[in-house]
Amino acid sequence: MKELPLNALRAFATIYETGGIRPASRALQVSHSSVSRHLHELEAWIGLPLIEPANGRRSMDFTPQGEALGRAAFANFRDIASTVNSLRESRRGNSVTITTTPSFAARWLLPRLHDLVAQFPWIEVSVVAEQKLSPSSDLNADIGIRMGRGPWAGFQCDPLMDDRLFPVMSPAFWAASGKPDHRDQLKDLRLLHDRDPNAGWELWRAEFDVADLDVRPGPRFASSDLLLRAASQGLGVALARGVIAADDMLSGILIRPFGDQEIRLPKAYWTVQSIDAPTRIADSHVLDWLRAQANNAAATT
Repeated sequence: MKELPLNALRAFATIYETGGIRPASRALQVSHSSVSRHLHELEAWIGLPLIEPANGRRSMDFTPQGEALGRAAFANFRDIASTVNSLRESRRGNSVTITTTPSFAARWLLPRLHDLVAQFPWIEVSVVAEQKLSPSSDLNADIGIRMGRGPWAGFQCDPLMDDRLFPVMSPAFWAASGKPDHRDQLKDLRLLHDRDPNAGWELWRAEFDVADLDVRPGPRFASSDLLLRAASQGLGVALARGVIAADDMLSGILIRPFGDQEIRLPKAYWTVQSIDAPTRIADSHVLDWLRAQANNAAATT
């Protein structure tokens, strides 16, 4: 078993299932070149061609050996997937797994989980943090919370709450920068950047038509949590998501010196579920609780 090229076999099984390298790459959500590389590696490992030369044909034809391997690989991976899904569905009915981004998990979800435990002590919630803004082909959780412009095809998607973007900085950085209080003064400050394309400074420049604001310089951070930590350390001014920055604003770690100027982000967060997921009481309770928490958060900001 340890010598079997399992990734290459999975890629080939998907090629066999979808009928080509490009559709297989879309199904696996990897690059076309990655699937092609797996195919060549598998042919080299076996020592036989698995795909007939194209010779001008648009369709993909398998060699007899490729047909036999494709049929076997597809059938076995399908059986494994079926068994795994059955095991997941048979786990305890009170267990709910939520997947979301690390920043949202640490700064919004976890501080509120004590309320869920108090209301539903029989529900066991697990949180999986993944740096994904939109859902992948396999959610690997009962409930996903995702940021971005949903809904996404292939999932049950429901808006959870809105958000807004506004500049924040530490009180020390604000004082050291001359206590700026107008957005035109941003051009004289060090900008901190979130790699999230839905929370970039380019949005701010376009919204307020600040033509002389150069949004290219400045350090970039892989998550909103890191971005806000950098701002709280006085490294610069960040364009913050209000939902993520709420606790730091409340405690005074961060301030928003430019008043109520902000960019509205309607339907910024979504709950996501697999379409074929079984309906469970625990999941329904958690979804209702999430919506109630989102409404409470909106009412207090």
